[in-house]
Amino acid sequence: MIRLTSSHLLVASQTHPGMTGKNNEDRYAVQSFRVSSSNNTPVTVSVVCDGIGGHRMGEVAAELAVEKIMSTVANSFGDRPLKTMLLAIREANEAIYLQAQQSEDHKGMGATVAMVWLEGQRLYTTSIGDTRIYLIRDHAIRQINIDHTWIQEALDKGTITKEQAVNHPNAHVIRRYLGAPVVPQADQRMFLRKEEEDPQALANQGVILSPGDRLLLCTDGLTEHVEDREIVEIIHQFPDDGQKAVNTMVKLACDRGGRDNITIVLMQFPPRALGLWGWISNKIERLNGGDDD
Repeated sequence: MIRLTSSHLLVASQTHPGMTGKNNEDRYAVQSFRVSSSNNTPVTVSVVCDGIGGHRMGEVAAELAVEKIMSTVANSFGDRPLKTMLLAIREANEAIYLQAQQSEDHKGMGATVAMVWLEGQRLYTTSIGDTRIYLIRDHAIRQINIDHTWIQEALDKGTITKEQAVNHPNAHVIRRYLGAPVVPQADQRMFLRKEEEDPQALANQGVILSPGDRLLLCTDGLTEHVEDREIVEIIHQFPDDGQKAVNTMVKLACDRGGRDNITIVLMQFPPRALGLWGWISNKIERLNGGDDD
């Protein structure tokens, strides 16, 4: 693909170490492209990773994951988003695992990942672990990926209730992560409505988003302290300033204890008043001076 210097979306982001004095083991990236010299469709790819494995190891794993994933995406032809994301996941997993074998300090390190690929208006997603992807439309919010955690498995099986899940001792037990000896199954289900079965969730890939739709990627440092309804309220408090909304969410999580690192990426399609394809066309004209990748 051909790298661009700016996105066809409105993008805001922030990462914060939290309030406990721990290292910031979160990493993220947002990069923009056009598919090829003969295909000007804009592509924006965002990745958020949460490192695991203890002091200074998680941040190494998360950094490796983001670098490897974005490198794989940039070197792709841009015509097979889902397969490219799976390849990027496999290569990131291998890079982390091999690095962990070379140093005693790095053994046991890993990372979660949430990844979105927006080609024009079409959305593709992939995730591993408990880093979340939300779709926000008007005043409704929906987590469209699934946590790969002990808690989520127990909820799915009905062995615990949502009330029992709060502050449960297994709340941070992750079932899938990058850096495992065997490549973890990357989840490409996208749950757009309640009670969707897996085949429909998989078929949702490539869904066309609408003007004004927002996507929010975040680590659990946000969702541990800020409820979904509060995320929507804050976003609508600052409808024209995504960065202020992101900063407000981070501050709220910190004010409530900030027990973990907090990372947020918020992306919005321009609202209807701007005319989505007019916006995109103007952006393409301005961005076509980007360097070939």
